[in-house]
Amino acid sequence: MAGTLAQPRHGLHAALRPLAMFSLPVMAALAVVAVVTSFVSGIFGMAGGMLLIGFLLVLLPVPVAMVFHGVIQIAANGWRAWLWRHHVNWNVVLQFGAGAGSSLIVFSFFDFVPDKALVLMAVGLTPFIALAVPQRIAPNIERGGQAFLAGAIGGAIQLVSGVTGPLLDIFYVRTGMTRQVNVATKAAAQVLGHLTKVLYFAMVIEGPAGRDLEQWLVMGYAAVFAVIGTTLSRSFLDRMSDKQFYHWTRRVILALGAVYIGQGLWLMVTR
Repeated sequence: MAGTLAQPRHGLHAALRPLAMFSLPVMAALAVVAVVTSFVSGIFGMAGGMLLIGFLLVLLPVPVAMVFHGVIQIAANGWRAWLWRHHVNWNVVLQFGAGAGSSLIVFSFFDFVPDKALVLMAVGLTPFIALAVPQRIAPNIERGGQAFLAGAIGGAIQLVSGVTGPLLDIFYVRTGMTRQVNVATKAAAQVLGHLTKVLYFAMVIEGPAGRDLEQWLVMGYAAVFAVIGTTLSRSFLDRMSDKQFYHWTRRVILALGAVYIGQGLWLMVTR
């Protein structure tokens, strides 16, 4: 099956039902996950979002998980961008935002979600292909038009799978940016990317996503811990060299790609 239509809304009862799962142990686990994932993303500018969406999808329906993930990631990335605000490449951010906005407009006409297994496979294979491409033609977020392209592609994948993971990171891994500029610019761009996801699943898709106060209170609670994790990561990034940053970034990208491929294969085999 190439894709499925979004699930219809079933009223207030359906919207509140997921909240019953937020017991005290789950709330504690959510706080820990928010801190850990934002800490990881604060160092490498990636990886944390994928871990977070995996946790949320265990607890919540897809539309609700997408909104939760978007709000928590906006808090983490927004705070990260503020901490490193003097390093943000705003030209890249604005182009990325325009691309992501274009994807939101296109998707808003369809209210359609493609097959997740195929998307995961495509995202997982992307970093392996991109890193095998010669340097002169490899993706680079600083080259003309590529920030817009990254935003358009990343925005589309964001609305499909919730995370862009290694797909966006291939645009950053071969730049001449310092690690601070890399992390700061990516964080500011991702704020716009996650904002389109929140708007899409909270306003466009017909489903119980972020439409009541209780859900927003839980999201606000998690966002606070995401900010804490981001703050803790700053000193670790400061102590790394640019060489170490890019050395480990490439390995993390490929590791995440392998995980995405594994997830896609698992979905295809088990459904």
